[in-house]
Formats: sequence, structure tokens, C-alpha cells
Amino acid sequence: MLTISPADNVAVELSGTPDVPAGHKRALTDIPAGAPVVKYGFPIGRASRFIPRGAHVHTHNLVSALEGTGNYRYEPDIPAVIPRPPAFFDGYRTPDGRSAVRSEIWILPMVGCVNAVCRSLAARAQSLVRGGLEGVYAFEHPYGCSQLGGDLDATRRILAGLAQNPNAAGVLIVALGCENNTLDAFRPLLPEGLPVRFLVAQDEPDEEAAGLRLLAELAEPLYTRRREPCPVSALTVGLKCGGSDGFSGITANPLLGRFCDRLVSMGGGALLTEVTEMFGAEDILLSRCVSEAVCSDAVYMLTAFREYLIAAGEPIYENPSPGNRAGGITTLEEKSLGCTTKAGHAPVSEVVFYGNAMRGRGLALLESPANDIVSCTALAAAGAQLILFTTGRGAPMGSPVPVVKVSSNASLSARKPSWIDVNAESVTDEAFFEAVLRTASGARTCAERRGSRECAIWKRGVTM
Repeated sequence: MLTISPADNVAVELSGTPDVPAGHKRALTDIPAGAPVVKYGFPIGRASRFIPRGAHVHTHNLVSALEGTGNYRYEPDIPAVIPRPPAFFDGYRTPDGRSAVRSEIWILPMVGCVNAVCRSLAARAQSLVRGGLEGVYAFEHPYGCSQLGGDLDATRRILAGLAQNPNAAGVLIVALGCENNTLDAFRPLLPEGLPVRFLVAQDEPDEEAAGLRLLAELAEPLYTRRREPCPVSALTVGLKCGGSDGFSGITANPLLGRFCDRLVSMGGGALLTEVTEMFGAEDILLSRCVSEAVCSDAVYMLTAFREYLIAAGEPIYENPSPGNRAGGITTLEEKSLGCTTKAGHAPVSEVVFYGNAMRGRGLALLESPANDIVSCTALAAAGAQLILFTTGRGAPMGSPVPVVKVSSNASLSARKPSWIDVNAESVTDEAFFEAVLRTASGARTCAERRGSRECAIWKRGVTM
């Protein structure tokens, strides 16, 4: 068994026994009914009945102690950041001074009605791929019409954010021509000088022929593009977990946390998302906010998400999935405490609201649900050039940017070698850092080799 903190009254079963599976919890002492169950040094819920020493602790005797409302305040405990010497990866310099880890053309539909057009254009444009153009990809979604107000605005902002991701060396925006998401409203969201072309399908006798001409225009200047040394300080990395198990918060997520601390100490950026998996651990993050203003933004984000769930009649604590629970995670507090270890100990420098881009460096909190594809898309739209994704159960999905899959246990890595890039149980911090830099320098992830390039938008409003 593994006891994570001296304050814990449960330990994690490492190998598994007939009565307690691997990754699940065993009581270290008698725990009275109603008493806190402590893991990671923090309460992860309360005992719903008396739990004798040595017993299996899970859904049959442990429940969440979270309530519908939060009572937050700023009590700063801001960690120091000790600068480290610079490191470099081989990336692409962008005209606006940023760095990219891929050189691709992205095709973005303004509305789901043109998804098939975008898909066909991406397939036909593969003949353009050579030299410094590494790929042409379409990112389909079902939205852009029958949306109103803030819901439509969020769709626009996510698409505009994707168009500005450094990895998108060229962008083709495909509109139908009659959708709510009009080009007149969308264009002002894009900065001057962006390598972008626009296609309105209803205005073209042959929309695919017109689209291919525009793609050829975008491709031409990319053929002579070459990788060159770029500082790690230019990297913005998304932090994500999915299909978590009882080992995620012990092996894989802390590995990402140590990487995050190293990245921030080198001047880089990291984005922690999945707001629903901050509940139960939010006080830890709030105490690390660099100012009361940043804390206020974080409280607003957390409170708004609670209200979003309550308005839908859903309890905030119903987050752990059936797969999470099968892997040993019982409550949202337990999941959140393990989840937030991906952010290490770095100060929280800013809060990025959904559809917006990270403005500075350091560690930022990004507003997004925990849904894997929605949050990965939000990370890409916020400026992440790659995503580190931990998993204990496995997940084959990808995102618009490279996704490095990190398994929490050796068994998953052995069973799913086409899904998993790194096994957290056996990799050192230095080897993991080098593996991430290799990905940034062009090494393909498992998801990329599988052709997994999913995209999803968070829809919160009505459908007309």
C-alpha cells in the first residue's frame, strides 16, 4: 500500500488484493460515520457509515462533502519561482514573433452545414503537403447557426482562437453564406496580417475548386519554411487528464506538475483547465493566485460554473465517471485533488475565460468543462501548441494540436501502445522533459499517427 501524506487515513492499494483492487483505497484506521476521509492530506469526502481499519473505502461507504455553493476568499500563499537556464526545441518562427511546433493549414467551418465541404477539401489538398507544409486538416463541428447571444459569441471566439494558434501556418475559413455566424461579425476577431483566406460556399459555382485555389495560395509560401531553435519560454502547454484512475494523482499528474514547474521557471506558459475538477481543490489554487484581481477572476469562474450546473438541476459532485470509479476514484474532491497536481506548485498568473487566449506567461487557469474534446479544443484556442494528457484507463482521441498521452500505470502502456506515448511509472523527469521537447521539435504523437484530430465546442445556449 502507498500512504501519500502523513495526514491520510486511507492508503492506495498498489498491486490489488481479493478485497481491494489496485488503485483503490484501504482504511488505515477506524473511521466513524460522518468523519472526514483524508487522502493527499486533504478531506476527499465523509464516511457514510462506520469504516473499520483495513476495509475497502469506496462508493459503498464514502460520499462527497461538497455543497452547491462555495465560500471563497483570498488567502495568498504564493510559491517562489526560481529561474532555470534556457532550453530549446526545433520549431517554426511565426511572422508575429511567436513559435510553433507544427506547420499546418487548418480549414475551419463557420457552420456545421459546410462540414462535408471542409472534409473533402482537406482530403483533396493532401497533394499540397511537402517541404515546410506538414499537413492540411479540417476541424468539423455542428454549430454556427441557430445560436444566439453569448452562445454564438463563444463559438465565434473559439474559431477565432483556433485560427490564431501558432501551429496554423495558414487558415481557410469556410462559410455557407446564410448562417448566424456571419463573416462580417467574425472578421473583426482576427488580427491584421493573419495568413487567412475566406470561402463562401453559396457564392461559388464550384466551392471545392475555389477552395483548392485558396489552399494552394496558402501553401505556396510554406514550402521553404524550416525548423530552427526556439526557446522553451515560447511554449504554451495545455494540461489535461481523462479516463483517470486511482494512480493518476500519484504518478502521471504529479509528473506533469513537475514539468509545469520547470516550464514556468524557464519563462514558458501552462494552461490548467477542467473547472469541474477544481471543486474540492480550489482553495489550493486560489491561494497561489499572484494578486487579489487574479483570485477574483478565478472566484468568478468557479462561481459561474457552479451556477451553470445548478441552473441545469445538476449536482456539482457528480463528476467521477463510471470508469473513474472502476479505477478507484470515489468522489469529486478526490478526483480534483489528484487532477490539480498537474499544475505543480507554480503561482497562478491569470485566468483565461472560454474562447480567449492566454495573454502572458506562467500558469493560467482556463475556463472549460472537463469533457476531453471540448477542453482540448479550448486549450488549442487559448494558444497551447501542444497538450499533455494523462490517463489511467486510456483514450485514443486527439485535438487540433499534438496530444502527448501519459499513462498512470504500466499495464495500460503495455496494453495500448498505439494510444500511449509515455509511461509515467517508468520515466524520469528529465526523460519526460526531453520527450516533450522531441514532440515540440516534430516527433509525431500516437494520436497524430492514428489521424485523431477531434474538435468540439462548448454549447451553453438554446438551439433555435
